[in-house]
Amino acid sequence: MGLGLEKLEPAPGATRPAKRIGRGPGSGVGKTAGRGHNGAKSRSGYSLRRGFEGGQMPLIRRVPKRGFHNKFAKKWATVNVRDLERFDDGTVVSPELLVTTRVVRKLHDGVRVLGDGDLTKKLVVQAHHVSAGARAKIEAAGGRVEVVKA
Repeated sequence: MGLGLEKLEPAPGATRPAKRIGRGPGSGVGKTAGRGHNGAKSRSGYSLRRGFEGGQMPLIRRVPKRGFHNKFAKKWATVNVRDLERFDDGTVVSPELLVTTRVVRKLHDGVRVLGDGDLTKKLVVQAHHVSAGARAKIEAAGGRVEVVKA
């Protein structure tokens, strides 16, 4: 008969018995149970605050802070007009199509089409935002732009 999963066991010497701490001096980990002497770390319920460096001024407070970070800023997936040249004439270029064809990796908060490069194909471009230059190039090639809401 074949070996069943119920017959699997660790290789000899791969596992060791659990260390039974605080079980007398003969065990090697009696009395202080491997925690050393005194101090917060030896006490039950101890947990270290994130970033705590033993009372030393923490690195996060030592390093100077610069600038401003807008937590409400939107992250756009940008596409240039030259990136749209790969599609066939008459294609409806939607945000989902851009992801499936790997033109953009992630949609983030939406797609922005920018005007870098040239376009010769007639496309229907659906995006959350289109720059004036990109709109002019798409319409000059005979295509049209549809702004979709996020």
